[in-house]
Amino acid sequence: QLQLVESGGGLVQPGGSLRLSCAASRGTLDYYAIGWFRQAPGKEREGVSCINNSGGSTKYADSVKGRFTISRDNAKNTVYLQMNSLKPDDTAVYYCAAQSFGTMCVMSVRGMNYWGKGTLVTVSS
Repeated sequence: QLQLVESGGGLVQPGGSLRLSCAASRGTLDYYAIGWFRQAPGKEREGVSCINNSGGSTKYADSVKGRFTISRDNAKNTVYLQMNSLKPDDTAVYYCAAQSFGTMCVMSVRGMNYWGKGTLVTVSS
């Protein structure tokens, strides 16, 4: 069974950057599309970005387009989310999740098969 571990969260000032990592502690990510999701206090979990299993196709939520970049290194069994120009509204727990049959990613909470436990990102001065 695939197990995912997120890292890289923390406190950053508005306008700053963070890079989140999603690594597989058990299993391989090669065949899965990977999505990044976030959940702010009192809000529903929402899709942020996703990448298909080859890395050739990506999607972004409108709220992060031009600021966030998703990438993957299958040799390192890791997916990254580079977050630039961070805003207070980006404050949330960020989760990565794996989608089976990953030739096309769907960035849907219901469409994911495995989830990590999340990493907290706080954007504040």
